[in-house]
Amino acid sequence: MPNYPKEQLWELYKDLPKDLQKATFSKEVAASIQEVCAENDITDDDIIFDITKNIGYVFLGLLPPNEFSDVLERELKLDKKTAKQVASEIIRFIFLPVRKSLEALYQIKIKASSKLKKGDQPTSDQPKNEKPKRKDRYRETIE
Repeated sequence: MPNYPKEQLWELYKDLPKDLQKATFSKEVAASIQEVCAENDITDDDIIFDITKNIGYVFLGLLPPNEFSDVLERELKLDKKTAKQVASEIIRFIFLPVRKSLEALYQIKIKASSKLKKGDQPTSDQPKNEKPKRKDRYRETIE
């Protein structure tokens, strides 16, 4: 992602819905970022700063939420698994609370990741671990 001039970022910020303006400088969002980074063993301050900056870009309409994981992997050099896990948690804890404003801003639908973390309970609409239904090729036909 390119670095944008502060003046341009402030102009975009002024036009945001109130909930996105509030989330941009929220202590809760900052705490969530720190927690997600700590849980994923991200301790480098520069990487945490870049994650935070890219979350801000999402809020400002410069980075679509569905590209967030790719940016973490490509530009921050996180491995694919970590990038997907971090993006999933950021979407869940930071983007979903302001979902309606982000969906209006980007004209897209934002949905939570279907991956469960330890301690999460599956909901009724999530498939249970079932064996795949397929034909047993070792059975002989009976005549």
